[in-house]
Amino acid sequence: MKLLNIDLTSTLTATSDTTHVDPIKEVVEKYAGMTADEIISTLLSHALSFGLKFVGALLIFFIGRWLMNRFSRFVVHLLARRHVEPSVQSFLRSFINITLMLILIVLIIGIFGINTTSFVALFASAGVAISMALSGSLQNFAGGLMILVFKPYKVGDFIEAQGQSGTVKEIQIFNTVLITGDNRTIFIPNGNLSNNIIINYSRAGLRRVEWTFGIGYGDRYETAKKVLVELLEVDPRILREPPYFIALHSLGDSSVNVLVRAWTSVDSFWDVYYDLNRKVYKAFAENDVNIPYPQMDVHLIKD
Repeated sequence: MKLLNIDLTSTLTATSDTTHVDPIKEVVEKYAGMTADEIISTLLSHALSFGLKFVGALLIFFIGRWLMNRFSRFVVHLLARRHVEPSVQSFLRSFINITLMLILIVLIIGIFGINTTSFVALFASAGVAISMALSGSLQNFAGGLMILVFKPYKVGDFIEAQGQSGTVKEIQIFNTVLITGDNRTIFIPNGNLSNNIIINYSRAGLRRVEWTFGIGYGDRYETAKKVLVELLEVDPRILREPPYFIALHSLGDSSVNVLVRAWTSVDSFWDVYYDLNRKVYKAFAENDVNIPYPQMDVHLIKD
């Protein structure tokens, strides 16, 4: 029994020695029998080989990037000629750039002698692990696809979502880019947009503008209404259909409130809103219609 244990141990040791090779020991043994000139020649040969591979990798990288940009622009130009929506164009451009960059990385790794087959397998395995860790990014990618398919908005639309509002500049793979009125750039994840409420102000092409003008209790409502009708009729941006609407809305603490509603195009919304405010202020003054301000009357009663 003791002899059997010794034989088994020696066998395992021998097997371990044959299957495991110390890389440092292997290098030492390789250069042990060489002269100094042979060692220098071998090192220079390896350095030259690596240098050529490195230069080749750089050339492939820069040429590949140039070809990627050319191909991406060609695809976008082709899609534009076929009148594909800009939102789809930007999404496909981002997807193509990322895919081609991954292919370029695999090609460069192959230049250095690394087995690309095993690398691709390793990359796929890592992709599974990364996808689990980056589930939010995958959700954003899926959200981008849903946005392109169901089209709740497109490039150029003015939307409000996630507490932000602005004009859609670009729909990328993971984000939607908004430009605000004060020229800020906002990136909103597509996953959040596809799973929450989106207000699209541009979809219908028309918007209703609403004002509330206060007049004094001593002023005539008919006079104020006549002034408002005249201002609305002469403004070509105000649509006749649907018709505008004017009504005595409420009796406030200090004013009689007149409600005005009118329809205009999306692009003219804010111009119409501010212009009518200015014109009403001037026209009311010319027609002796007072615009009251909050005030309190105090009555003193003597005993």
